[in-house]
Amino acid sequence: MGLDFLEPINDEVLKMLKSLSSQQLGSKVVFHTKEEFPDLDKVKIALIGVLENRGSDILIDEAEDLSLIRQELYRLFPGNWDATIADLGDILPGNSKEDTYFALRKVVSDLIKKGVIPVVIGGSQDLTYSLYRAYDELEQMVNLVAIDSKFDFGKEEELMSANSYLSQIIVDEPNNLFNFCNIGYQTYYNSQEEIDLIEKLFFDGYRLGEVSNNIAIAEPVFRDADLVSMDLTAVKSSDSGNFFSFEPNGFNGKEICALARYAGISDKVSVFGVFNHYNSSKESVLIAQILWYFIEGFHYRSKEYPFGSRENYIKYSVPIEEETLVFYKSDKTDRWWIEIPFVANGNNKLKRNTLLPCSYEEYLGACNQELPERWWKAQRKNVL
Repeated sequence: MGLDFLEPINDEVLKMLKSLSSQQLGSKVVFHTKEEFPDLDKVKIALIGVLENRGSDILIDEAEDLSLIRQELYRLFPGNWDATIADLGDILPGNSKEDTYFALRKVVSDLIKKGVIPVVIGGSQDLTYSLYRAYDELEQMVNLVAIDSKFDFGKEEELMSANSYLSQIIVDEPNNLFNFCNIGYQTYYNSQEEIDLIEKLFFDGYRLGEVSNNIAIAEPVFRDADLVSMDLTAVKSSDSGNFFSFEPNGFNGKEICALARYAGISDKVSVFGVFNHYNSSKESVLIAQILWYFIEGFHYRSKEYPFGSRENYIKYSVPIEEETLVFYKSDKTDRWWIEIPFVANGNNKLKRNTLLPCSYEEYLGACNQELPERWWKAQRKNVL
């Protein structure tokens, strides 16, 4: 069983928990200790640490330590939460990176099958590959969203690392990646060839300035995501406290927490991971708050996915060029969807009409005869 790879919470964290009041989060979480393993039938969210950073180009020789993050998180006060949260401990580094990848994949796969959302705090972002491969046993297509300043493509001969894991995801079989979206890329960190490749594959990318100017444009993206991977170097150093790999530009603390909350609110997101942090006490404070906002978002899920009866939705038909775009607006949350028609003679992987999350602004654009870009890309993906 994959859960056998998990090591109990260390004594340092357990000692700290004894000093907490009954109102703090650490008093309301169940823990994997040497004496006891949580009953997963009662758990909705499970925190997992992965002490693997050999995929990093910076701190490759420094041991990963997640104790500071846990201590900062458990000192916080929860919201009006009723879901059972468990801390399942850590996956230790294997003899090779591949051993760690295998262990993480098995643990995450087992949790998803049990209806538990794994929240992974790890070392290097190449661990995202294991999270993606965990869906293999579920036989489903995967929508991956990365909050990152880079696309993380690598050269063909390059070994997998935090800067090249996406290439491995794209080329490896079985290819279960349906869509990839990057949120927050910074153009000067990505070659024009990589930017063109994102377009050629009909993937989505949102520049840092675009999202910072209107954070709400990211919400529909998360609504359609299965797996969310956050690179903490997407946050500027003045807000993250990361001065090992100095980043003068990036999301601020408020924005990154808002994105984490969007990921939590999404009914579809089933795995969330935070990577590429550098054992800094200042970073630990921000990571703890990011995790808090993801859990807070989870408690506000509206259960609008999968899209069921359409009685609680208002249908809008918008003629545009030679198409008639069909939008749906939820009476419950005022959120919008656009219909992607089934193409009978196409090679689409969904084999059915699909509803793509969208924004009210995209509906208004369609009313002004502007085809939504994400609709067009999804339509092309269905045909090819």
